[in-house]
Parts: sequence; structure tokens; C-alpha cells
Amino acid sequence: QVQLVESGGDLVQPGGSLRLSCVVSGYTLDYFAFGWFRQAPGKEREAISCISHTDRAIYYRDSVKGRFTISADDASNTVYLQMNDLKSEDTAVYYCARGYYCAENVMPSYEYDAFGQGTQVTVTS
Repeated sequence: QVQLVESGGDLVQPGGSLRLSCVVSGYTLDYFAFGWFRQAPGKEREAISCISHTDRAIYYRDSVKGRFTISADDASNTVYLQMNDLKSEDTAVYYCARGYYCAENVMPSYEYDAFGQGTQVTVTS
């Protein structure tokens, strides 16, 4: 059974940076795709980035392209999300997720079936 534990969320000013971490246990990173979702108050959860377990293809939602970077460290079995130039609209609870598919142009939400507990990111001046 896979377990996902996120950390790194914080309160940050607009333009600031944060790095989220997701420690994966139960499986190595080459068994599944892993991704990040977020859910803002009053909004639906949205997929923002993923990394493929087969060819390490990476997907980014348009609103985070050029600002967020996903990476995977096999040695520590950890998936990271580096977030730069944060904006108030990035405020949300961020969830790490295990999935079965990730490609450069698509991250189907229905392919992700296990989520961590979430970490809060608040961007405010």
C-alpha cells in the first residue's frame, strides 16, 4: 500500500518561493506516476503537475508553467514541487498523488487514486 506524506507548505509573500516535498513509502518511484493537485477554498481540486514513471515525462498546468518545477529523487523516494514567483491565486491546499498515467500534454485526474493529507500554501502580503 502506498503512503504519501507532504510537507513544505507555508505562508509566503507574492513573488516568493516554496518547495513542497512528498515522501513516498510502499513503492519506489518507478512503479507509478506521481503528481501534485491543489484545492483552493470553494473550488474543485485541480491537477497541476505530474511526472511519469516510465519515461519521466512531465506535465504542467498552464497557470504554473515557467514558475513550478516537479522533480523526483529516487534515492530518497521523494517527489518535489519547486514553486517560484508565487501569486495569491496559488493559495490552496496542495496534495501529492499516486497515479497511473502522466504525459507531457495531459494529466488525467481520474488516473490518480491515492492522495496525501495535504499541505497548506498561503500567498499573501
